[in-house]
Amino acid sequence: MTDVAAAPPRVDGRTARATRTRAAIVDAHLALIGEGDLKPTGERIAERAGVSLRALWANFKDMEALFAASGERLLARQLAEHRPISPTLPLTVRIDEFCRQRAKMLEIIAPSARAAALKEPFAASLQRNRARHIAAVRTELETLFANELDGAGPGREQLLIALTVASTWSSWSMLRDELELGLEESRAIMARTMTALLLAAIAAGVR
Repeated sequence: MTDVAAAPPRVDGRTARATRTRAAIVDAHLALIGEGDLKPTGERIAERAGVSLRALWANFKDMEALFAASGERLLARQLAEHRPISPTLPLTVRIDEFCRQRAKMLEIIAPSARAAALKEPFAASLQRNRARHIAAVRTELETLFANELDGAGPGREQLLIALTVASTWSSWSMLRDELELGLEESRAIMARTMTALLLAAIAAGVR
């Protein structure tokens, strides 16, 4: 008997349309925020997406649900752009590569982070998104600077927190939005801060 390859699963037309509609709504939401509309209304989002307002709310029960979906899209975009950095590289190289990549990651989320700040105190999904971003950075720092952190002894946790603060959105927003610094200058300041923290920890460990 000749083996017959299994036919690919059929995609229900309504399911495919719903997927496209949800994607279009998320795209529209992120596009409007990226253009500076930090509080886009349902009407503006629906118009940009080319769908009815009824279709928008049929796919997302409220704005918090839409923010959650947009957060997932940004996380996927970051993951696609992220490149692992070897923890065996010299310290100065690790710091430089990490800060260059962090600057890129933070610029991806910048418009949405600014918009989220307006609603975050009242939106659990936005708080979860923020916590996930911080946790991911903390984990990366623990891997990339494991030797330096372990050498910090009792000060390990404090050093890890300081490095996390230096490389997450709150500090980046201060540099880019409050102080109105350029991308490269902001990245250089992040690198200088992290270098100072790590070298101080190394110096303390050898005394």
